[in-house]
Amino acid sequence: MLNSIVEHSGGQGKGEMREQDAWERKPASSAEIRRAVLAYVERILATLSVRRDKRRFDAVERRLVGQIFALGRLFVAFFFAVREEHTTVPRSRVRGRRYRKTEPRRRIVGTYFGRVRFWRTQLRPASGSGVFPLDESLGLTADGFSMLVMSFCARLATLVNYDQVTALLLEFLAWSPSKTTVEKAVLGFGRHTSAWFEQSPAPEDDGEILVIQIDSKATPTATETELQKRRGKRDPKMRAPSPRHRGRDKRRRAAPKARRKKGDKSKNGKAATIVVMYSLRRSTDEKGAALLLGPINRRIYASFAPKRHAFAVARREADKRGFTKASGRTIQIVTDGDIDFETYVSEFFPRAIHTLDVIHAVEYLWKAGACLYKEGSAELASWVEDMKDILYAGRTLKLVNELSRRLDSLPKRGSRNIAKRKRFDKIIGYLAVRRKMMRYDQLRREDYEIASGMVEGAVKHVIAKRFDNGSMRWIRERAEALLQLRCIEINGDWKPFLSFVEHRLDDDRRRDEAAPKVLTNEPSPLPQLGCVA
Repeated sequence: MLNSIVEHSGGQGKGEMREQDAWERKPASSAEIRRAVLAYVERILATLSVRRDKRRFDAVERRLVGQIFALGRLFVAFFFAVREEHTTVPRSRVRGRRYRKTEPRRRIVGTYFGRVRFWRTQLRPASGSGVFPLDESLGLTADGFSMLVMSFCARLATLVNYDQVTALLLEFLAWSPSKTTVEKAVLGFGRHTSAWFEQSPAPEDDGEILVIQIDSKATPTATETELQKRRGKRDPKMRAPSPRHRGRDKRRRAAPKARRKKGDKSKNGKAATIVVMYSLRRSTDEKGAALLLGPINRRIYASFAPKRHAFAVARREADKRGFTKASGRTIQIVTDGDIDFETYVSEFFPRAIHTLDVIHAVEYLWKAGACLYKEGSAELASWVEDMKDILYAGRTLKLVNELSRRLDSLPKRGSRNIAKRKRFDKIIGYLAVRRKMMRYDQLRREDYEIASGMVEGAVKHVIAKRFDNGSMRWIRERAEALLQLRCIEINGDWKPFLSFVEHRLDDDRRRDEAAPKVLTNEPSPLPQLGCVA
């Protein structure tokens, strides 16, 4: 009787209801659904009230979950029926136009509790497409799923892969949209991320010093050859008895792959740039020494767009937080010494304290020491410790001079010695041009940041953990939507972001006079804020 209203999805609650053809062909009134709800509640209570019940609690709980979800679908159907019976046509629709009411039309929408069928009246004008007042009043999109379900799909996709999203939803909700629908939800919500970051308000109660840490991470990207294989249609003539035989036949027909060279681990990586911003608040310890407390109001942003875009976003967010170029407030930027980063820091943050991550500087000292001593030796460790003492003391000129002196001591003959001298000379050049970024004595004395541990951790957590796993091959534009949604989720902004999307969809509905859509298969182009076309 009830299944004409409540569509079964399999799994929990299967077989709890029986379908009657009469409810399949015509809509049920709210009174009929109300009686069905009460009858079904009585059935649930009856199954729980058996006095001589030998069932284990596990079995009761599993069945009860399915019954509660079925009851939830009934409640949703009741809500739809009540709203349909009391929905009036908006005056803005009637003014100046003549509409004709049609017979109620059936629709199925995927809700948190499962697929629910309901009926609603359509208004058809003399020309043009018709409208559904119930859909408009409830804010339903044209996707066939509730906003809650679509947001669950996109939000879970920021944490696990698309296959796992469908598996989790099937396990906990007893039904799930397809993997394709999950990806469409990601791309659909991804169309709104750029606008969200642009208008997102600045955090309150910020500190006096703004710290910006920036880094890059390459993720595996699909090559053109891989994309052609993925998009190509399967030849119906090439049939095999099983997937393993199909793969075997495919490998037999394909040209042999060229063997990779030793050490070649190329994954056709395309870099994403990640920005971590937070503030520090000034304080003092018991002895009166300077302390900077934090991090305060940490925010993360990442994009596959050019590096310059990431710096333009950082500049925009710094302005929102009151750290404008004319404010005179302190901004510290910590990077790994990338030449492009240095260029963009000078352009967007000309008065900022630009600091080279001390860990990267120490890594270069180890590389230099490997040219002088045997790897893993006590002499190497001792020499690096001596150089680190000079580095942390801020005596960068002495450090560069010491390295130059050791370069002069290296033999100038022999291919291995020549190679060592070249490596050593590059290390000296790297450190020499970044001396102004290595004032670690002063930074430590004033308790500023000297390492980029915050952004290094974000690289692993935000990008590597989700985008750099085995067998993954991404298309940048499609990965961009997921990457920015992951940033929104990690920033703790998912609920306000969802409200922002709903407001934009309402604006689209009023402008186009049609139900908007969230799901899409077309990715948005990469953002280009601050980039010259």
